[in-house]
Amino acid sequence: MPELPEVETVVRRLRRPLVGRTITAVRATWANSVPTGIPHLQRALPKRKILSLNRRGKYLKFDLSGGYYLFIHLKMSGDLEIEGQSEAPHPHDRTVFQLDNKKELRFRDPRKFGRVYLVKDESRVTGKLGPEPLTIEEDSFLNLFKGKKGRLKPLLLNQEFIVGIGNIYADESCFEAGIHPKRKVQTLKKEELQRLLKAIKQILGKAIKFNGSTFDFVYRGGGFQNHFKVYDRKDEPCKRCKTPIKRIILGSRSTHFCPKCQS
Repeated sequence: MPELPEVETVVRRLRRPLVGRTITAVRATWANSVPTGIPHLQRALPKRKILSLNRRGKYLKFDLSGGYYLFIHLKMSGDLEIEGQSEAPHPHDRTVFQLDNKKELRFRDPRKFGRVYLVKDESRVTGKLGPEPLTIEEDSFLNLFKGKKGRLKPLLLNQEFIVGIGNIYADESCFEAGIHPKRKVQTLKKEELQRLLKAIKQILGKAIKFNGSTFDFVYRGGGFQNHFKVYDRKDEPCKRCKTPIKRIILGSRSTHFCPKCQS
């Protein structure tokens, strides 16, 4: 699933060609992908101007005229492409937004897990999400851990705790901070949490610089996979100490770490 750096890359790629454009019509073929309803989407979305395009967690957030918000979550296999209206549709185009310049924004989703929401109250979609890791202040980050229990990595993957950090970047951040992903959060000292926050921001920032990570046929063009230090490197030597990287299952997720560098 695309994580924060991949979604941020998509947002930056689409912002210039989309902001200022007006949506003139919409076609949707998979009802489950539009929880707020296809009839509502087709009725309320036309004639809405795209005022801004940003990211909230792993969602693309379109601020529209008339007080509406369009949210798109790419999930496992979602992709967004801008193509000419005359170009042949793809069999996996689930929702297509027609624009006022003879172009279309096409939401392509082979596995049908992606979601499209049109709301006036953005809290209906993102109200339960935690803070953004790239902008959170140190004191606020430390406060997140007060009273928390359990293993570190599953907590980092909890989008209600902090948003955007998925499997790849949790592993890489824990390694950068020198903290074992199985550590009980209640045992983490202030200095370790400070180190963790610094690592999270560093890893996510570097991943954005490289346009995210290309890990399957869906997300293309990323280069951060060439800089992984632990993720998907089972039995390969640690780039710091040469100890073989270990892989375990933690919280039902594949987890990679160095048994010597992380404690």
